[in-house]
Amino acid sequence: MNPLTRINPTELAPPTGFSHAVAATGGRLVFLAGQTALDGDGKVVGATLPEQFETALGNLLTALRAAGGSPAALARVTVYATDVADYRSHAPELGRIWHRLAGREYPAMAVIGAVRLWDEQALVELDGIAVLD
Repeated sequence: MNPLTRINPTELAPPTGFSHAVAATGGRLVFLAGQTALDGDGKVVGATLPEQFETALGNLLTALRAAGGSPAALARVTVYATDVADYRSHAPELGRIWHRLAGREYPAMAVIGAVRLWDEQALVELDGIAVLD
């Protein structure tokens, strides 16, 4: 049984690419550190936001799987973008990347604009919280 329940009240605008709330019961919490588009050698790869988003999300999911979880266990993901307008303009493509890598379930999410990230070449960073059975 999944310890997460996604809640999307009809009184709120329909969510696109996120859930309004996620309730967790029982289980083990996994806190996922911010992941950028670093390859195995520690170098940022990808010249565009979608390329970097795909690698960063893949890195986040790799850490989650190493902790024993799957994408469905994600309760919360925060996206830090150095250019929120660029992020918004690529939203449909980013949604397709999410579907391919993480499936159709969305955690509670937020996108936050950041002047720069730890890795100067990084355009996007994702961190998260997962709840495992």
